[in-house]
Amino acid sequence: MRILLVEDNEDLGEAIEKRLRSAGHSVEWVRDGAHVAESAQGDEFDAMVLDLMLPNRDGISLIAELRRRRFNAPILVITARSEIDDKVSLLDLGADDYLVKPFDLRELEARLRALMRRTGGLTSSVIGVGNLELDLAGLNATINGEILDLGRREFRLLEILVTHADKVVAKERLMNQLFNFDESVSVNALELHISRLRRKLEHADVKIATVRGVGYTMRASGR
Repeated sequence: MRILLVEDNEDLGEAIEKRLRSAGHSVEWVRDGAHVAESAQGDEFDAMVLDLMLPNRDGISLIAELRRRRFNAPILVITARSEIDDKVSLLDLGADDYLVKPFDLRELEARLRALMRRTGGLTSSVIGVGNLELDLAGLNATINGEILDLGRREFRLLEILVTHADKVVAKERLMNQLFNFDESVSVNALELHISRLRRKLEHADVKIATVRGVGYTMRASGR
């Protein structure tokens, strides 16, 4: 996922960023409430992690403004227990879920995965195309029950393509979601991952097709 993290506490923000990046997500970290709307509009994100108490802007008004601006990605609020006076109002404003501090970073990850499944119309953490199955919670992929040996980025690339099966995913979007904002990458790096993934899928009845000049799409063989 490509995640916008909004947190002014350096220790907590660093811990969340490190955890999410180590799980293969791309993270942009904003520390000032005044810069959130601009960052959210400037790039395409899959989810936002938002602290309610921020410098120069409160999180509650930010949620309302983002939804007015048609920021449609799920928003996971993190907050101190004393800050949640009315949980229903928080959700009515446009938040999708919330976590009360202190929380386990593993739960944060699990909540984000659940939000992505919900917004993507998925009811299970297991998805598949043909004889290829991905367990998004277990972070593994199988072909006819045999586990594939995938690197972290290979799994994330496969996840993006499978969740958008039969749709074209632009190269730019893949690069944004696979690599962090501070990494210097080229299209060649993406093509190398695609090539490696194709080799590992040679026994699957799916294929990664190139849409010249645009990106890639995953289809069941024969389609």
